[in-house]
Amino acid sequence: MGPELNPGRFVFATVPHGAVPGGVTPVVTVTEGEGTTLVLPEGEAAASGLEYDFVAGWITLRVPSALHAVGLTAAVALALTDVGMSCNVVAGYHHHHLFVPYARASEAVEVLRRLAAESG
Repeated sequence: MGPELNPGRFVFATVPHGAVPGGVTPVVTVTEGEGTTLVLPEGEAAASGLEYDFVAGWITLRVPSALHAVGLTAAVALALTDVGMSCNVVAGYHHHHLFVPYARASEAVEVLRRLAAESG
């Protein structure tokens, strides 16, 4: 699974369609009916005056994503649920990315390493 904690604090913000402020480099964007969700470094959000309320650690699972595979997201979610931790998952073409509460990000990596060892 190879969970790797990326450096930094990341936040979820929303902007109207087409209104992504200059100077921000989101790591994730999602277009929804209500607007565009941005996941971006906390400092960029603050500097741009964007409101946010969830500060996350960003974990990348270094195992290559198999977008048609069954069970990875469920197994990760269950392992983190068992320790009472929320997790927002984004599947990229190459890897899965997890956004967990920042204060518990290192703990999440350890939980995922244990899961990988048990599954291995």
